[in-house]
Amino acid sequence: MSKTFHAQLLTPNGSLFDGEIIGMKVPGSAGNFEMLYNHAPIVSTLTIGKVEIQKADDTTLSYAVSGGFVEMNDNQVTLLAEDAVESADIDADEVRKTLTEARVRLKENPKDREKIQNEIEKAKNLKKVAE
Repeated sequence: MSKTFHAQLLTPNGSLFDGEIIGMKVPGSAGNFEMLYNHAPIVSTLTIGKVEIQKADDTTLSYAVSGGFVEMNDNQVTLLAEDAVESADIDADEVRKTLTEARVRLKENPKDREKIQNEIEKAKNLKKVAE
């Protein structure tokens, strides 16, 4: 049996996960990485991407995150996400609608390119995590 450790996934709106896990995969700014029991202490920024939590009961939860920070120390990991949505809560139709609208706005408002492109990247990530 794999050894477990404690994990929390927090957003500005509250806690999305708090419990014992076997491992956590995160989209680090320097690349994706996984933390397991007795992982070396680490603090990393996160990019837009997918977080996978392998729970102690061997089930996996997936979340679309929009950046943030993660810290692992003494077999405790805390992930602070700017925003996170569990894959089961993602509405694929709404994501498609958001993508279409954002692409239209990008063509109409090139001066807001950076902001709209960020919205598009977040929507693409939601779509990918939902699939």
